[in-house]
Amino acid sequence: MALWQGKSRRKKTGGRLRRFRKKRKFEIGTETQHAVIGEPRTKKYRIKGGGQKIKVRSANFVNVLDPNTNRVKHVKIITVKSNPANPHYVQRNIITKGATIQTELGIARITSRPGQDGVVNAVLIE
Repeated sequence: MALWQGKSRRKKTGGRLRRFRKKRKFEIGTETQHAVIGEPRTKKYRIKGGGQKIKVRSANFVNVLDPNTNRVKHVKIITVKSNPANPHYVQRNIITKGATIQTELGIARITSRPGQDGVVNAVLIE
């Protein structure tokens, strides 16, 4: 089912708004597809203006920046430790920006937006 991002049928006061046109294709949003830990899969989708964005559907590696040495390493993700977006995402191993993950190097925080950027980047905490 498509998500419609058009104007509401109701005013803030609760009164009814009459439509002046039908729904348009550019008012349709994309359905949420969460990035999880697993074999790497991505999906391209078209955005307004003809460009493309890449969604990470699943990933098992992350680019981790070590602030002490200022070097980036490509390491394996073990599990999701915490996720401020939704506490239930921890049980389902869903990766979003701000999530804390356990890697082979230690605990890291996700800095990229996997659903928008198409890559999973993180900064080492410990």
